[in-house]
Amino acid sequence: MNSISSGVLVKLIIFSVSLGIAPLAAYYGSLNYLWKGNSIYAAILAVVAANIILVLYIITAALEGGQAQPSETKKPAAESKKDK
Repeated sequence: MNSISSGVLVKLIIFSVSLGIAPLAAYYGSLNYLWKGNSIYAAILAVVAANIILVLYIITAALEGGQAQPSETKKPAAESKKDK
């Protein structure tokens, strides 16, 4: 496994874990401390947190996708016996 694919795997794991933790933390944190029992606003905040993480993942993947494509240089074809 080269360094590019291992870096991608680490980013995927980080975003996956944060996609599980951040909405739950936003929901329960806002339910207990921000809105004191109003579950509708807490749920909306959890959805917003999940969407922010998804957008950040898409932006990171798009920026990395542009860097990962090496410039293609065409090598001259090898001469065959007929060409000589």
